[in-house]
Amino acid sequence: MDDYRRIADRIAADITGGRLRPGQRLPPQRAFARRHGIAPSTAGRIYAELVRRGLVVGEVGRGTFVRATAPDGQPGHTLTEAAGAPLVNLELNYPSAPGQAELLAPALAPLLRPDALGQALRPAAAAGTPAAREAVAALLARGGLRTGPERILFTGNARQAIAATLAALVRPGGRVGVEPLTYPLVKEIAARLGVVLVPLATDAEGPVPGSVAAAHRGAPLSALYLQPTLHNPTSHTTSPGRLRQLAETVHRLGIPVVEDRIWSFLHPGGTPPLAALAPGLVHLVDGLSKRVAPGLTVGFAVVPGDRVEAVARAVRSGGWSAGAFALEAAVRWLGDGTVDRLVAAKRQDARRRQRLLAEKLAGFAVRSDPAAYFAWWELPAPWRADTFTAAARAHGIAVTPGAAFRVGPGRTPDAVRLGLGSAPEPELARALATLAGLARDGAAADSG
Repeated sequence: MDDYRRIADRIAADITGGRLRPGQRLPPQRAFARRHGIAPSTAGRIYAELVRRGLVVGEVGRGTFVRATAPDGQPGHTLTEAAGAPLVNLELNYPSAPGQAELLAPALAPLLRPDALGQALRPAAAAGTPAAREAVAALLARGGLRTGPERILFTGNARQAIAATLAALVRPGGRVGVEPLTYPLVKEIAARLGVVLVPLATDAEGPVPGSVAAAHRGAPLSALYLQPTLHNPTSHTTSPGRLRQLAETVHRLGIPVVEDRIWSFLHPGGTPPLAALAPGLVHLVDGLSKRVAPGLTVGFAVVPGDRVEAVARAVRSGGWSAGAFALEAAVRWLGDGTVDRLVAAKRQDARRRQRLLAEKLAGFAVRSDPAAYFAWWELPAPWRADTFTAAARAHGIAVTPGAAFRVGPGRTPDAVRLGLGSAPEPELARALATLAGLARDGAAADSG
């Protein structure tokens, strides 16, 4: 009975000892069974045991591959040697404008008076404060959405706003339509809520309305979660015509939508929000951490009038309300023009970094937008995303493999997302040059 475990132990030793390398494909189970003189069913149990230990990953239609990381999360043996450099993190995206702290400091000085500080440190409700609602309504109006302040709710960040709106809209077991590549934290939120994510077809214009209707016919969709502007990870922006078609589709089918606008501030003159086309169904989610600073814990949701109390209950039950001090700081920065100055600086910064990306990764299949702080890199053969991620980490660079964004059982894309916003520009330039060399070396070794 334990024979299959002994064989699994031997394969595991080959993996941890580097004799089987990350990305290497194991033989098909029948071939493995013949080689070891065992039944195919026993080979299946061995492969399942290796998957359980986190040593291999199976991909439908492709086979079973050695993972890029060991079970403890540390990099496994790779084709490259570690450069010993400190980690350059291209997974996270926390843009910071030059002189940001100096811009932010003056508005906080009045809050340090004992009377003002005492008021600002009181708890805040999900509805925030009247001043915060008015300030955010004015901010949204500049982006093409005119809404009543009474429809605005506040959370600690945009991720909490997503969680609260989905919790209010979808019961456990419910289905939520999403783009086939989506924000990884939405996958985690769905898992915690017991929600099933349903991938929708997309094309060059954005999510396909017919795919929404088809998914809804198969079993009713409780909601959609979409990123129409600067979609993460591809940077794609849905066309105005497609937005109108989507608005018509959700109206006809009565499907609520969670519209994630967290990166829309980088897209000047971009498409209007879907919420402006279907205000009775769309829950718009946004926040200030990307515009201002990650430590500013203010997210917000614009909710259809008849859903305000339901979403507010979800905010309260999740403990996701924004702090009063953060709300007061946000009101001051929005009111004195600080946020507008930071947005202008970050738009310029993102475009500089995109030019750097185009220079360092010239000739590769990179999908991005000149306004975005990230890019989607479809790797050259023979690289797999899992293997490339491990090789990059061995060089001191963290990137996000495509599988982190994939929804559904389809083929995992051989791509990585590059976050451009956190690393200082000189570090980013060196990291991109290193990744380009790594990609070329791997392709050259394969052709040789």
